Amino acid sequence: MSSTQVTVVGNVATTPDFRLTQNNTPACRFRVATTERRFDQGAGGWVDGSTSFYTVWTYRALAEHAASSLAIGDPVILSGRLRVREREHEGKQYSDAQIDAASIGHDLARGTSAFHRTTRETGERTRGDGAAAADGGRAEPALSGAPG
Repeated sequence: MSSTQVTVVGNVATTPDFRLTQNNTPACRFRVATTERRFDQGAGGWVDGSTSFYTVWTYRALAEHAASSLAIGDPVILSGRLRVREREHEGKQYSDAQIDAASIGHDLARGTSAFHRTTRETGERTRGDGAAAADGGRAEPALSGAPG
């Protein structure tokens, strides 16, 4: 099965909404707006084109990190799998473009950001040869509760 992978550069348009799914998987949803920029020969400069909105879904650790790191207006770059959902509301057909994000980051071409590594808990990872992993052998973090 194939899927459409996309990279979107834009701004966070809604407050990230963190929740737990029915099987207790962390999930976060927010909208991203991206505006096309094009050179207008007549105006002799760059002008804004149309704006597109995407609903972004994240899961597990990325959901917790997105919920605690993103705010409305933040410039972001994200990549993931594009899905288009068709729905009907009050007799009208609507299409909703959704992205299941695999990665998200602040757009450092438009500002600065500070990175804070998550605290890792128990367990030791090793490389295939039995030596400690380059990150000190720390295991992936155990996640609990909503991000604060």
